[in-house]
Amino acid sequence: MKNILAAITLLIVSTTAFAQTKSISNAKVSFEIKNLGIKTGGTIGGVQGTIAFDPAALATSKIEATADVNTINTDNDMRDEHLKKDDYFDVQKYPKIGLSSVSFKKANGNNFTGQFNLTLKGKTKMVEVPFTYADNSFKGSFKINRRDFSIGGNSMTMGDEVTINFEAK
Repeated sequence: MKNILAAITLLIVSTTAFAQTKSISNAKVSFEIKNLGIKTGGTIGGVQGTIAFDPAALATSKIEATADVNTINTDNDMRDEHLKKDDYFDVQKYPKIGLSSVSFKKANGNNFTGQFNLTLKGKTKMVEVPFTYADNSFKGSFKINRRDFSIGGNSMTMGDEVTINFEAK
């Protein structure tokens, strides 16, 4: 009986040690898009969320985060205000961008791929997000089509593909 109790205790302690849920304490999100053939971009802050990621237990791992679109910064105040309007992010109705994991796969070494539901401007789409995980830190980059989320209309000068880069701890 003592051996069974010891095994259960060890299992509980090891499970909580590796699969603890923690709040995101530090995150950077940036984006790039071509406009008139020139790469331009900016950052979005106000990232909050929780991480319960264990490389040895991907099936039970979970990542959820939001970013505050009101913090968008392209180093141009006039452009930032324009991006907050209805035809772009419509921050009055949709102040947050949401990301919620669905599943994870290990690629090799510290490299993983996650399937995430990305919610942007009231629309949710599944996106594949390759990332590295080392020292409790996540770093990655993925692409979306801005038109999938009704951002920016039918601009003839702005590209459709947006690259999103992130780092989180």
